[in-house]
Amino acid sequence: MSPKDDMARDRTDWAEDRTILANERTFAGWMRTGMTSLVVALGSSALFAETEPAWIAKTVASVFVLVAITVFAAGLIESRRAQLRIKSHVTAPQPAKRLTFVAVILTLGAMGIGVIIWMI
Repeated sequence: MSPKDDMARDRTDWAEDRTILANERTFAGWMRTGMTSLVVALGSSALFAETEPAWIAKTVASVFVLVAITVFAAGLIESRRAQLRIKSHVTAPQPAKRLTFVAVILTLGAMGIGVIIWMI
């Protein structure tokens, strides 16, 4: 095999490793977006707490909680799909269990916030 072929293969390997890292940054972006939705839920709940009837503000806040849960799930699903398609060479991808753990914990937190919003 010629040195030129080795360089081309190395370049491809590096591109796949960069894609793995980009996938992990994208997963983090999904999680941040979901957490931002939770902040909007809490903020709207607090801002419109005096609204009558109270269920209107709670429903609006709950919509943002549901958006957050959807974003967490979508982020996990898309990240796993990308991980399964890409071969790592030098870069070790985050374990799927760790990504799942993060998404599940954030989802449980979002559900807790949803319950608290309706209890207030």
